[in-house]
Amino acid sequence: MGIFDKLKGNKTAREKAKHASDTAEKKVNERTGGKYEQQVDTGQQQAERRLGMDRDRPDQP
Repeated sequence: MGIFDKLKGNKTAREKAKHASDTAEKKVNERTGGKYEQQVDTGQQQAERRLGMDRDRPDQP
């Protein structure tokens, strides 16, 4: 069982990953002065989508 399987099957792990993703986005925006805010947000959304953590969808099983 890989790390991605763990993320998809464990709600607690998904919540931790979302928190880490939000924290990373915030830090990048702070360090760049918000200059690349839109690009960072797009990258975060794409990464979360690929990991099966779409925020627009209700909780997955």
